[in-house]
Amino acid sequence: MQLAATRIITDDVDALVAFYEAATGITAARLHPMFAEIRTPTGTLAIASSATVPLLGEDAAEARANRSVTLDFLVDDVDAAYEALQDTVEVFVNKPTDMPWGNRSLLVRDPDGNLVNLFTPTTEAARTRFADQAG
Repeated sequence: MQLAATRIITDDVDALVAFYEAATGITAARLHPMFAEIRTPTGTLAIASSATVPLLGEDAAEARANRSVTLDFLVDDVDAAYEALQDTVEVFVNKPTDMPWGNRSLLVRDPDGNLVNLFTPTTEAARTRFADQAG
């Protein structure tokens, strides 16, 4: 088994696609007006319209209701990402901060309020852990 994607259900696919394209620098694959994917070498973030929920099962998901999941994105330079996202991000949870596990981390909220962590490994152990994923 392998994790194929993480999916966000949203009432505004275009707004989330624009946010994640700006945050990642990756152009989304728009498979349908109600569905898009941000494909990275290590995983895919799927973005689907709340109009697709009935296809999954009545009340299977609810847009803008998540408060327990964080999406983590490895970036080359979190401080540069912070500067680049000033005109894109409405809610910065923190400024770039050194974490005790060896990453420099920036937490923001996407337009639906989901927590997004952009991070750069700063210690040798952290860099080793993420060596194959560096952009």
